[in-house]
Formats: sequence, structure tokens, C-alpha cells
Amino acid sequence: MPGDARSQADPYRRGFDEAGIGLVILDCGTERILDANPFLTTLLGYDAGSLTGRPVTMLGDGPDLLSAGIRRWITAIGSPLDVRIRTSPSSDTAALRTLVVERVDTDEIVHSEENRSALTAAGLGEWRLDLADGLLRLSRRAAHILGSPPGASLTWTQLSDLMDAPEAEKVKTTIRAAIRDRAPFAIEARLRRAGDGVEVRISARGQAIAATGDRTGIVVGVLQDVTTRVGARDALRESEERLRIATSLAELGIFEWHMLDDQAVWENERMFEIFGRRSEEGALGKREFLSTVLHPDDRPAFRRAISTALREDSTLQASGRIQRAHDGAWRIIDMAGRFESDAPDRLPRRLIGVVADVTERRIAEERQALLIRELHHRVKNTLATVQAIVGSTARTASSIESFYEAFVGRIMSLAHTHSVLTEDTWQTASLRNLLENELRPYGDGASDGPGARRVVLDGPPVDLASEIAVPIGMAIHELTTNAAKHGALSTQEGRVAIVWSVTEDAAGKTLHLDWSESDGPPVRPPTRQGFGSRLLQRVLTAQVRADIAASYPPEGFRLAMTAPLPARTEGLNPLA
Repeated sequence: MPGDARSQADPYRRGFDEAGIGLVILDCGTERILDANPFLTTLLGYDAGSLTGRPVTMLGDGPDLLSAGIRRWITAIGSPLDVRIRTSPSSDTAALRTLVVERVDTDEIVHSEENRSALTAAGLGEWRLDLADGLLRLSRRAAHILGSPPGASLTWTQLSDLMDAPEAEKVKTTIRAAIRDRAPFAIEARLRRAGDGVEVRISARGQAIAATGDRTGIVVGVLQDVTTRVGARDALRESEERLRIATSLAELGIFEWHMLDDQAVWENERMFEIFGRRSEEGALGKREFLSTVLHPDDRPAFRRAISTALREDSTLQASGRIQRAHDGAWRIIDMAGRFESDAPDRLPRRLIGVVADVTERRIAEERQALLIRELHHRVKNTLATVQAIVGSTARTASSIESFYEAFVGRIMSLAHTHSVLTEDTWQTASLRNLLENELRPYGDGASDGPGARRVVLDGPPVDLASEIAVPIGMAIHELTTNAAKHGALSTQEGRVAIVWSVTEDAAGKTLHLDWSESDGPPVRPPTRQGFGSRLLQRVLTAQVRADIAASYPPEGFRLAMTAPLPARTEGLNPLA
């Protein structure tokens, strides 16, 4: 140090060396360090006195290196160190300059003036609540958000007037809990801006700081106008809720499948219901779905659909049968989805889609198609039958009146049989119902109940397939008509007993039916063959493949019929 500098510093030497802050004297002309006290050399990691005479560039670089404020200097080992610089006014001369240097706490750097612009850019306003006077002090940005003048301080009454009572109570409760627990808090509130009364949504975050020494307790934090963000969030929630309601009403399962790890996420309960799984069992990946759940015959088509959707970047459309887990039942599903990428021009990473259980719909469609085919076939046969009825009735009728009576009765019997067939899902008709419909007018009550004397029906439930129900129904009508005109039912004392049974062997089921008349007029064999005889002998033999044996003993007409029973049409159930 030059002599004049040393002579000026000597009176202050002890204070200079023992100061609890960093002090450095600079030569403005040579830009060198004339002296640095032990506190500063220790702070920078140098030995005492080792900075004397060294150039100021050792401390760092940049035009503002020695200006007042927070600056970044370099330590002896080359690491950065943030320091606050102040110029000592008592030692400033034209040639010399004394700097006061302090280490800066990290939090102080963050709260420096240089960072306030960042808070403003982020839409954040600072606030401070002093517990001593209860005033809420606002930064310019915070005041602007609340619609207050710059630099405003609000009382709790003024702040609560901007909110509805429930919102104000929620804010008060949150702040009281933060003060009590000394814990950070975050809250959203709805209020009306002070200036124009426009409703906004505010997000506030804060931290209570306890009183220390002469300082009273405070709560500090930031607030932000989140009206737009909350509106977008609420709109998204409403959209998701509408989607949830729509998929629930449509009974659609929603899923997401991740291709790389073959993991799936089932988004709603309907997915678990469709597959018969519990939620704790988790979702199915592609590998398990194709290998264990999907019907083996449907797997190739499913794989082709997935490959096509990937290759052509198109919608996945696939259908197949799955075996439900909890009961083993086979169900039919339709699946639709789209493969999505994380970014444009990248390979798809996930499939988002929906699944519908369409089993009942497919059964209904198959049944409708079958019914249409059955209707075409039945109309053709019915027209042929009506034609035969007209011709045969005309040949055997003795007058227009007898023709009309016989023709109408046969058409009504035919119509009834068709009605019974149409009402049954499997297109079958009950043998007992056909008998009861024809014989009910001649009984003493219920045809097979207590007190039934004239008509007795005895046999198990038998459902006749459509192809044999019509001719058998016509035969029952002819037998009943003949009995009412010429046989047992033409007198009050006459009786008719119909007994039937079903046997089964390797060839299938066989119906055995016996028609017995008694207590009527004496019976004589017919001298000519009428419509009824031709129906019994020809139609039943040709269409039903039945064996017919008719006899005419004097005590009453007898008929025995043996006919194979075709199975009901399994095509009505596509899962069978």
C-alpha cells in the first residue's frame, strides 16, 4: 500500500481488520486491490493478505462487477459466490474506492428486485398480512388483480365484502389454520373485483411466519387470477361428465391400451362388467385377451383388424366372442378405437377405444333374419294349404252353406296355429294348446280339470316345431270336426280321450298320440274318402313323416299316430 494510503488507513486499521463484514480498498487508476480485510479473504477462500496488489479481475468479470447491488464474484477455487456490494461514502476519493461486501442468502436473491418482473410475467402478485394491525398489504400486481388502487392495503372487512359469505368464511378458516399450524396453504376463492364488480377466481398461496423479537407475526404469499384456467378446467369436467353419462347410457366400456408394455387401463366399471372381472383383478393386456378370452375362431380376424388400423392409420373396428370370466358365458362384443402417438410423425404408442356387449342385439338380428326366412317358407306352404283346402272342401261339399262352414272352420284352425307359432320365441306350438283350442267348446269345463267328462287330455308338455305344428293342428281340427258332426261329440253322452307320450332314442324324440272316441253313435267305416281322411293319410304322412293307424269299431273311432319330433331351430341362438 502506498504511504499516503497507509497513513490514512492507520487510524482505522484495527477496525478494518476486525470488521464482521468484507472490506476492500481499490485503486481506481490501476484497477488493483490495495487491501482486503481478513473477513473478505476468508469469504473468498484466500489467505490473509494474499489479495493485496492483485488485479480486480480476480474477483470476476463484467462491467457491473464492482457496482452496488447483488453481484456474482469468483472464489479462490473458481466457484461462483453471490455477494451484495455497497460503496462506503466516507472513503470515496478520486483515486481510491472502498467497497463493503456481504454474502447474500439464497432466499434474498430470489426476492430481489430483479425477480419482480418474473413474478409479474407469471401473473403473480405478492401480499403480506400483518397480524398486529390486520391489514393486507398488496404489491402493485396483487392490487391490480383485486381491482384495488396501487399500493392499497385492505382490512378484512373490505376483503370479505368482495366475496360471498361462504367464500369469505372458507378463506378465514384456511388462514387461521395456517397461522395455528405454521404450515403453508393454498386456496381458491371466487370474488368480485373492487373496481368493476366482475367475478373472478383467485388462487392464493401463503405461509405464516411467527413473531420474533420486535417483529410481529405475519402471513406472506402470492396470488394469481386463475379465472380462465378454472373455466377451462370446469368445461373439461363438464365434458368428461357428459361423456361419462353418454357412455353409461350406451353401456359402453372405455379402455386404453399401451403397446410397448402391453398394459391396459379400463376407465369405467362397464369394462369390468362386460368381461366379468372384478376391479381388483385388473385389466387385460392384448396378449391375454387374444390367447385366453377371445374365441379361437375370432382371433385371426381381430389380429388382422389391429394390423390394418396400424398400417393405414384408420379406426379399429373388430367384433368377436369372448368368454366372460365369472360365469364362463360366451358374449359377443364390438370394439372400436384409434391408435394415438405422443407427437406428430412418431409411431403410435397407445390405443384408445370403446367396447360394447352386443350379444342380445346379435341374437335379435339372427332371430329376425330366421323369422323372415321362416315367414317366406310358411306363406308359401300356407298358400298351398289354402289352395288344397279350397279344392278338397269344394269336392266334398253338398251345398254352398256346407262349403262355407267347412272352409271357414279349417281356415280359422290354420290361423290359430299360425298365431301360436308367431307368439313363441322358438317358433313352436304347444300340443296341449292346440288340442284345448279345438276341443274346449265340447267340454264340461276345463278340458283336463276336475269334472271334465266329455274331453280328457293326458300327456306331458310337448312343443311342436313349426314344420309339423301346422299339419298336426289341421289334423286335430279335422278330427274334432268329424267327432262333432258324426262321432262321439255329436251327442251329450259321447266322450273323447286324447293320450300322448314322448319317447327318445339315438334317432331322437318320437311323439305317440292316441285319439279315442266312446259312448257316441255306432260307428261304421266310411264309404268314401273325404278331406279329413286325405289330410290324415297324405299330409301327415308326407309332411310329418307320421305313421297313422285308423280303426272304426262300433263303440267309437280310434286313431293312433306316431311321429318324429324335429329339434327346435338352434339357429335362433348364434352362441349355441
